[in-house]
Amino acid sequence: MRGDQPDPLTRKLGPFAATNIVVANMIGAGIFTTSGLLMADVRSPLLLLFLWAFAAILALCGAICYAELGATMPKAGGEYAFLSELFHPVAGFLTGWVSFFVGFSAAIAASSLGCGEYLAAAFPALFAWGDPQLLKRLLAILIIAVFTLIHLRGVESGTKVQNVLTALKVLLIVVFVGVGSLLGSGDVSHFVEGEAFTFDFAGLKVVGLSLMWIMFAYSGWNAAAYLGSEIRDPERNLPLSLLAGTGVVAVLYVALNLLFVYASSPAEMSGVISIHGLTAGNLFGPSMETVMSLLVAFALLSSLSAYIILGPRVYYAMARDGQFFRIAAQIHPVFQTPWKSIIIQGLIASVMVMTGTFDQLLTYLGFSLGIFPLLAVFGVFKLRRQGLSRVRMPFYPAAPVFFLVISTAILVLAYLERPVESTIAVLTVVAGIPAYFIFTRRPEAEGDST
Repeated sequence: MRGDQPDPLTRKLGPFAATNIVVANMIGAGIFTTSGLLMADVRSPLLLLFLWAFAAILALCGAICYAELGATMPKAGGEYAFLSELFHPVAGFLTGWVSFFVGFSAAIAASSLGCGEYLAAAFPALFAWGDPQLLKRLLAILIIAVFTLIHLRGVESGTKVQNVLTALKVLLIVVFVGVGSLLGSGDVSHFVEGEAFTFDFAGLKVVGLSLMWIMFAYSGWNAAAYLGSEIRDPERNLPLSLLAGTGVVAVLYVALNLLFVYASSPAEMSGVISIHGLTAGNLFGPSMETVMSLLVAFALLSSLSAYIILGPRVYYAMARDGQFFRIAAQIHPVFQTPWKSIIIQGLIASVMVMTGTFDQLLTYLGFSLGIFPLLAVFGVFKLRRQGLSRVRMPFYPAAPVFFLVISTAILVLAYLERPVESTIAVLTVVAGIPAYFIFTRRPEAEGDST
C-alpha cells in the first residue's frame, strides 16, 4: 500500500487519551535519573531549577510547532510523515530509522531495565537467589512482553490501560510533591547553597550538556503527533493534547525539582541517580525509600507502555511507503493494530536489554533525539510560506526561531563536551542512508506493502 492511499487505522482517540499518551511518554527515565547527575556538574540549585524551567519553555515551543504540523498532516508516524512530505523521503526514513533503534526500542529497553532496578531496590530478597543482573534483565524482558501483548489487542484497550497508569502516576507525583512540601523535613537554605557557576566556554558546554539531558527528560512533548491517523478531530484535538500534555509535565517537573532541592543539600544530591529515593528518605525517613522505589517502578511502566504504543506507528507508516520491512505494515484483522510492528519492536528492545546496560542505553539517547525535531520545526516555515497550514498556531515566528536556535546550540555544546557518545548518535543516523536505498530499491517497494 502506498502512503497516499486510504489509511486503515481508525480515528478512535479523543483529547483525554491523546493527552495521557503525551504525559506518559514524557514522564519516564529522564526525570527519575538526571537531577542528581546534573547537580554534580552545575553545583548550583538555582541554576538547576532555571535549566529545568528554561527547558520547559523550549519543549512548549516545540509542541506549538508540532501542533501546527500535526493538525496539517494528521498521519501515523509523526516526524516521519512531516519530513517525508515537507522535504524528502530520505529525511523521513532517517527519523524513522533513529526512532526504531533509539527513540523507541532503546527507550523501551532502558525503561524496562530502570523498572527492574527500582523493583530490585524495593525487594532485594527476590533477586538474591541467583545472578541479580541476569534476573533484572529477565524481569525487564517479561515486562516488555506483557505490555506488548496488551497493545497488540488494539489502541482502545491499550489506551485504557495507559489512561489508568498515567492518571495514577500523575496523582502520585502530585501527592508526593504536596505532602513532601507541607510535611517533609526539608530545609529552604538548600536553595542558596552550592557553588557559583562560571559561565566561561567550559561552563557553557556543561550547560549545553545539562540541557540536552533535561530535554531527554522532556522528550515525548511531540508524542500525540505519532498517532495522527487515530485521533478524532485532529485539527482541534492534536494541538490540544500536545500543549496540554507538555504544560502539565512542565509544571510537575519544576515542582519535583523544587522538592529535590528542598529535601537535600547540593552535596547530598550530587551524582545520585535514585534521586526520588533520596528525597523520600530525607523527607520522611529511610522506610520511604522503599515506597518511592515502587512508585518510580510504576511510573516507568507507564512510560514504557506509551513507547510501545507510539513506535510501531512509525514503522507501520514507513512500511506503507515501501521504506521498511513489508510485514511492519500489516494490520491485525481483528484488533486493527500494526501487530507485527509491535512484535518486532518488542523483540529488538529485548535484545537490547540482554546486550546493554542501563547507562549505555541512555548515553546517546539525548543527542539522537535532538536531531530531527530541528528539521521538522523548520518545516513550519515552509508550511506558512506555501499557505498550507490548516491551523495557525500563535507565537509565530518566535516559537520556531527560539526552538531552532537554542536546540542547535545545545547539540553543538553537548557534542563538544561529550564527543564520543555524540559521534555514535551521528553514526546511527548516517548508517540509515544506505539502508534507505536498500529498502527503496527492492522490487516489493514498488508494490503493495501490506
